[in-house]
Amino acid sequence: MKTYVMIPTYNERENIGNLLREILNLKISDLHVVVVDDNSPDGTSEIVKNLSKEHPEVELLLRTTGRGRGSAGIAGFKYALERGADCVVEMDADFSHHPKYIPSFLEAIQEADMVIGSRAVAGGQDINRGIVRRVITFLASVYVKMLLGLKIKDVSSGYRCFKRKVLEAIELDSMISTGPSIVSEVFYRAHLKGFSIKEIPIEFADRTHGQTKLNYIILIKTLLMVLKFKRLNKKGLLFKKINTSFFNS
Repeated sequence: MKTYVMIPTYNERENIGNLLREILNLKISDLHVVVVDDNSPDGTSEIVKNLSKEHPEVELLLRTTGRGRGSAGIAGFKYALERGADCVVEMDADFSHHPKYIPSFLEAIQEADMVIGSRAVAGGQDINRGIVRRVITFLASVYVKMLLGLKIKDVSSGYRCFKRKVLEAIELDSMISTGPSIVSEVFYRAHLKGFSIKEIPIEFADRTHGQTKLNYIILIKTLLMVLKFKRLNKKGLLFKKINTSFFNS
């Protein structure tokens, strides 16, 4: 099974080298890693390039135009599909998503179409984060689940594994998320297409190096985008490619 690990990055110089080495040390057959870097000014891409000289299974997709967690993720998914991936693991670069869970994802994906690394199932944990962040995460999750009708326990998890057919069916070219709302948009589209989703427990640890990209403005925009997904689906427009400056702000 050809597997791609897809990692969107922006200013992750302090993390990316160690992360890639830990993934390579798993020694998983036919595993490739693509780092989708938004032209980080801190030199993240140079670290990836240097490592790829020794390990050709490490690949770099450098984006010099546009920026955003959502659009980077879409570009990474398409890159992996174009290179024949049977499944794709999506993860963050800051070690909040630890590579040690990748074998568990690949085992679980044999019995589901999509696998989520979950803090909200038995054995999962959210560690090293303050009470305010946890409360915000909980309230946002309740909002997303109620609005979109999702049966997922951890709807904000960006640590996920997809079978190829899922990424092909959710119509990446019509996705409207350029930022973190891509997490909810992918869940919603997969839910509407009827794919089976399994959650496995992970420990989610807050980053220890670098700065988080999430702030309250981004959070509010993300929650508004979730409402937009619902409205577009009611109008039969969610899976149609549309252009609007709102989505790209």
